[in-house]
Amino acid sequence: MLSDEQENILSYNGEVLIFQLSKAKCAAEKTTRLHVNRMAYDSGTKLFVQKSSGLFSMHGGSLNIKIVRCSCTADFRTGINLPCILMRKKKNNSVFKYFLLLLHSSNKFEQCLNFKLDYELKNDIRLLNGPTVLWRHAKKLFYVSTKTCTVLSASVQFSSIEWADEIENEGIVVLGTRTACLPEEKDGQTLSLSDGAIWGSEFVVYAIENQKILTGICFLPHAYSSVISCVHVCRTAISRSQFRTSVVAITHKKQLIWFQDGLPKGICQLPYEEPCSIQVATTSRNDVLYVVSFASGNVCAVQRDSFQVASRWQEVTSVLVDDFIGTGTEQILLLFKNESNTDNLSTFIITDLGEVSYESNINCKEDFPPTEELQENGFLTIQALEARLQAGYTSVRELQQHLRLKEKVLFESCCALIDLVQEREHILPTAEEEGLVSLWDDTENLHPLDKKMTLTSEVPEYLIEKLWQRVVDDSLVIGVKITESPNLSLNDVSLSLVMEHDFTSVSPVIECQSKIVKLNKTFSALSISSCQMEPQPKRIKLDFHSENDLKKEYPRRPSKIPSDGAKTFVAVTRLSPLLAFRDICCMILLHAKRRKYQDGNLQESRQLTLLCGKISLCLEDISSGKYSVNLLRNDSHCTGIMEDIFAILAISLKFSFQIVSSDCTLTPVNMWLLSQMECMPIKECPENMFCHKLGSLHGTIFNWNLQTPFEGTLTLFCRNQTVLFQCLHSLLGVLPPTCKVKPLRLESKDILTDQFALALEKEMVTLRSSFSSAVSEVENNLTLSCEAGKKMSRVTVSSLSDKKEAVRQFREELQNEQKQSALGMNRTVSGALYRQITLEITEAQLCSDTIAWRLNIS
Repeated sequence: MLSDEQENILSYNGEVLIFQLSKAKCAAEKTTRLHVNRMAYDSGTKLFVQKSSGLFSMHGGSLNIKIVRCSCTADFRTGINLPCILMRKKKNNSVFKYFLLLLHSSNKFEQCLNFKLDYELKNDIRLLNGPTVLWRHAKKLFYVSTKTCTVLSASVQFSSIEWADEIENEGIVVLGTRTACLPEEKDGQTLSLSDGAIWGSEFVVYAIENQKILTGICFLPHAYSSVISCVHVCRTAISRSQFRTSVVAITHKKQLIWFQDGLPKGICQLPYEEPCSIQVATTSRNDVLYVVSFASGNVCAVQRDSFQVASRWQEVTSVLVDDFIGTGTEQILLLFKNESNTDNLSTFIITDLGEVSYESNINCKEDFPPTEELQENGFLTIQALEARLQAGYTSVRELQQHLRLKEKVLFESCCALIDLVQEREHILPTAEEEGLVSLWDDTENLHPLDKKMTLTSEVPEYLIEKLWQRVVDDSLVIGVKITESPNLSLNDVSLSLVMEHDFTSVSPVIECQSKIVKLNKTFSALSISSCQMEPQPKRIKLDFHSENDLKKEYPRRPSKIPSDGAKTFVAVTRLSPLLAFRDICCMILLHAKRRKYQDGNLQESRQLTLLCGKISLCLEDISSGKYSVNLLRNDSHCTGIMEDIFAILAISLKFSFQIVSSDCTLTPVNMWLLSQMECMPIKECPENMFCHKLGSLHGTIFNWNLQTPFEGTLTLFCRNQTVLFQCLHSLLGVLPPTCKVKPLRLESKDILTDQFALALEKEMVTLRSSFSSAVSEVENNLTLSCEAGKKMSRVTVSSLSDKKEAVRQFREELQNEQKQSALGMNRTVSGALYRQITLEITEAQLCSDTIAWRLNIS
């Protein structure tokens, strides 16, 4: 049996590693063995059990070999954290040999570093990433790593090392104290004794890899340098070339102080003497605990939020922080003294001061006296926790009800959509089936929705000419071309893509954007209307402009679209999510509000849903370029089909700029488009030019409208703003310096001026008609009231014979007339009429104010 000489405990990835240094039975054999036992917590037996073990043999007696320090550090070769053990072997002539061992997952030890010193390491020894060994000797800082392999010294002196770790962009950084350099006053006199006592020492931060001194005042104030015994840096960041830090430190006066950016923010009085170390644990409730160990074997835990002592223990031999039970958060492992059992892991506590609490062979309780005050506090705490539990249970129950309601709504929506696509009538469930109760006294008979309002399988006046699809970058573009009849128009148009497959985990409605394009020979830059994002799984109608609204918006622009013209409706959606389903088939639905006119009057308006057809999509077709855009380059122009142009415009962003030159003509713009941008007119719409330049500019469409030799409008259809900035940068390089480039909205000042005049006229007419209706209502009510009063008076007077009674009656009549006269002077209207007038006037004023604002910024 081995005779243990030394033992060290370390936590690694939720396991407890026990390192034992021992020698064999035979005294003649001078071989020392380093054993390691991997212990893991078993949730079944509530004990630590051994998983595996390892062995490393060293030549020499156990009295000359010693474990100096154990820690987990990162190996620079792999970046993986591994247990690291620093060993010391004493040789003759007071020469000490140190070697560093790495423990791999296979329990194999690797000697990665060794060095010799003529003195023994005693003060401020740290094992850091690399691995790197750092220590202090004779007020000097020394370090050696597997990269350097030689012992190096720093140029700065340290009285003590308080903290050392790695900081981003700075490497390994050491925080320590040194003797302060006292500056002299202006008159040559030194500082007073009180100032010297305060500045007798100061904090210094040194980056060993960059070999430079950093400012230490952002970590801790210099005034604390003589009273700090232990430091832990919780967070470091660099903002505007300055360190942003969060530090907790322990003083010799039993105080735990929290510093934020070098300023004290909180203080906690510790319960025991001689605090020596501090660890940080993040628990299951996202609480942060500062675990403070004391030289006497006592331990306490301080909560970060309240910054008060949450718990404390006595007779503790070791404290480890790790995820021992495998919950994804950290717990505190406390090992206690046990004289009857040689196993150090037989008496322990695992806790996070919350939901986790495991004990084994614990006879002593926490160091809190069982006083009546604590019992009362415990009773109050239990009551508060019960109330909190009840509130949480109520919230969970309400959330479950809400989730069930959402699932029910989604299920009914999917059923309604399937019935709509399959041309079946969808009947909504009754109020009794849904468990609904009317809030009104009367009840209404609910009838099923009219089929004519939901689905129209016939296509009487509309003819769907073509259904097409294109793939541009990561976008799928679907186009539907229809032809209108002269007496019909479409409003509130949108397209829906519905997957034909039955996917229970996703919504069948695909999220997409809808746009409308008018097809004509002179293809205008104003043909693309605004688009809105369609939510998933519900669809919102898009408020597109009707043909009459387009004429009002652009009254001075000649329209070459015939009354019996063609329109193309486009839907754009992301392509990559669809490819996750491999082969996909979608049905294309067109939703609109159909308006039928006869002799210029609206005869009928109803909802319309058309099944335009189906599209199929697979990765093989995309790879072969079946649906790719292909604009061929000819001698003096490029040609293709209009669907390719529509697809490019559908995914592009539109920008318009007004270019004005006061000194010279704008001829360089044409030269810039043809030469530098390598643009060619599109044969199908010559006003637009397609950019064939290789790179990110390829596929950009330009529209140059030269109004006068000194003024023109340039419209760009580009895929993103980066391309826009590249085009503008190139354009400004060829334009004269006196040229002015101004971004434009869709509306010109002339159009906005006409719209503003019409809006003001509409507002004035609304005011006049509203006041006229109010006055008419008041006068009618007053006239009827007066006539009723007079008629009653005449009837009453004709039946009277007594004079005194007649005088009294006439006096009452006079009083009624006075009241009527007062009412005539103070006329009021009904609440319903007042709300109607206010709404009409507000809408008219909002319209005129909006146009005035657009005119101001244009």
